[in-house]
Amino acid sequence: MQTTLSEDARRLPRAAEAERILRSCVHCGFCNATCPTYQLLGDELDGPRGRIYLIKQVLEGNEVTRKTQEHLDRCLSCRNCETTCPSGVDYHNLLDIGRAVVDAAVPRPLGQRLLREGLRGVLPNPGLFKGLLSSGQVFRALLPNTLQVKLPRNVYPAKPRPTTRHTRQVLMLEGCVQPSLSPNTNAAAARVLDRLGISVTPIREVGCCGALDYHLDAQAAGLDHARRNIDAWWPSIESGAEAIVQTASGCGAFIKDYGHLLSTDPAYADKAKRVSALAKDLVEVLRDEPLDKLGVHSDQRLAFHCPCTLQHAQKLGGAVEAILTSLGFNLTAVPDSHLCCGSAGTYSLTQPELSRQLRDNKLNALESEHPEIIVTANIGCQTHLDGAGRTPVRHWIELVEAALSSTDR
Repeated sequence: MQTTLSEDARRLPRAAEAERILRSCVHCGFCNATCPTYQLLGDELDGPRGRIYLIKQVLEGNEVTRKTQEHLDRCLSCRNCETTCPSGVDYHNLLDIGRAVVDAAVPRPLGQRLLREGLRGVLPNPGLFKGLLSSGQVFRALLPNTLQVKLPRNVYPAKPRPTTRHTRQVLMLEGCVQPSLSPNTNAAAARVLDRLGISVTPIREVGCCGALDYHLDAQAAGLDHARRNIDAWWPSIESGAEAIVQTASGCGAFIKDYGHLLSTDPAYADKAKRVSALAKDLVEVLRDEPLDKLGVHSDQRLAFHCPCTLQHAQKLGGAVEAILTSLGFNLTAVPDSHLCCGSAGTYSLTQPELSRQLRDNKLNALESEHPEIIVTANIGCQTHLDGAGRTPVRHWIELVEAALSSTDR
């Protein structure tokens, strides 16, 4: 695609990157065929090709309007289009660049600003979030339905974690909301890893991965989270930790991008690159281990929801399904498994109507062969899907841990 950036755009820190991405797009439109919002709305400007054109106009110096912002806001950042694109357009990075320029030029309405600032203030703060969640459970009946569906139907308490006893050590991101919404997820992961001779070293100073701030109009704050996490992990990395494990694929996708996002920071570029190289979704660790040692025995009938951040961002589609099948679980077929469930970080709160439609469509697909339970690999998807009050939704590692043979449990 031919493009000529304006003088203002050429002064942006990522100007050369934006121009390279724009020129890689041949405007073929294949991306629209797999874009969830284009499928729902049928508007060219609510598909990847149209959004790329909008960003091109902005970076060429054309007027930036509230409508431009609305079309960019409606993007889920699911990256389905990147999987589909024959030209390898790096869409999500272009979107990040474009959104930052648009948001700087177009003030949001007061209600939107308060919502986004509230989310940034609460969600990355585990203590505050836990307190508000507990209060919400007590007063659940008094809350509007939009908030009730965000509260978990069941909170499974964390089982005891094994002591750090093995030579092989990994780090684990605990996350922001997952310890409150699904406290047993990371505990189950630690117990399964321990069974395989791998210990999890806790690093309590590590906080939010940074994705939430970064995607809510606060990119600098998101990168500050990344720097703090790198500092917290670094001594253990130097001591030989072999991986940084994530059980939430959304966090994992962002941590794997640290190296790119901090590549121009002289103090952190090399460290960020190293952290991104060590970042692994839990399935990447387990698939290389002798899983027969787990002694899992289960023929439970499951539907697996593969989060966008796992299949499109991390390119790990099919990996969890292969493990679950090898362990004896009976996986049902899921039509249109490439499509987003509508969770997309905070999208279900900032774009509730579109998010609800996508959720209902996804649940219809997941339930089409009547599974006993739905499993997934990302806390946002888990909470969003389970909030519909239909088939229960859990993290897949919890079912694996529950099916371990009784020996040494």
